[in-house]
Formats: sequence, structure tokens, C-alpha cells
Amino acid sequence: MPTTSDLRELEKRRDELREQLSSLGDLRPGSLVARYRKCGKPYCRCANDGSQGHGPSWSLTRQVGGKTVTRIIPLDAVAQTQAQIAECQRLRRLTGELIEVSDALCQRRLSDRRGGGAEVEKKGALRKSSRPKSMPKSKRL
Repeated sequence: MPTTSDLRELEKRRDELREQLSSLGDLRPGSLVARYRKCGKPYCRCANDGSQGHGPSWSLTRQVGGKTVTRIIPLDAVAQTQAQIAECQRLRRLTGELIEVSDALCQRRLSDRRGGGAEVEKKGALRKSSRPKSMPKSKRL
């Protein structure tokens, strides 16, 4: 049977999560990738064996409406973009935990209201029979 302290702890954790959510910074979903490319000029340094190529050039890739969208990120904005992606991941983690805590809190309150009864009642315990108990009278005269 859940105790009052259990409920208080869940409520406290829920409030902490809400506070953390309110302190989130800018959010940016997606993956940041460094790309290297070869220009194709035969005497360029990138044409040498083992060369990575020119770069890195940074791109942010994410799904929008079922399609992959890629944006080029300038070199001076890479650190800021990484911080925004981290905040987006933090949002997902916090909302998942908030949902779990809220669900546990709702379940505890429900079981308290029932008087600590069983979580799941016996299937079909309150069903009525689909067959009438007696045959209906004929309407013919």
C-alpha cells in the first residue's frame, strides 16, 4: 500500500522535472556531421592517397514531415549548434521521465482512492449475460 511519503516524493520529483524543463535553452533537433570532400582536381592535396579531403564542412540533418532535411552550418556556429542539440536531447530525456513519474503518481492516487485494492479486477466480473433469462413472449395473437 502506498504511503503518504511515497506520494510526496513523487510530487517533489515531478516539480523538480518541471523546474528543469522551464530552464531549457534553445532547442535544435538533428545530427551534426563533419564532412570532407575531394574537389576532383588532379594536382590538389586532396587527390593524394590517404588524404581526407577538404573540410570539414558541417551539416545538420533531421527528419521533417517524413523527409530528410540537411542544412549547412557555418564553422563559427558549430559549438552553438552542438549546445542546441544537447538541449533538445535533454528535453526528450526530461519529458520521458516526467511522463513516468506522473503515471506513477496517478496510479498511486488511483489505488489510494480504491482503498489499496487490486490494480486489475477480474476480467468479466461485472458483465451481464448476453442471453436473456427467459424467452420473449410472442406478439402473434
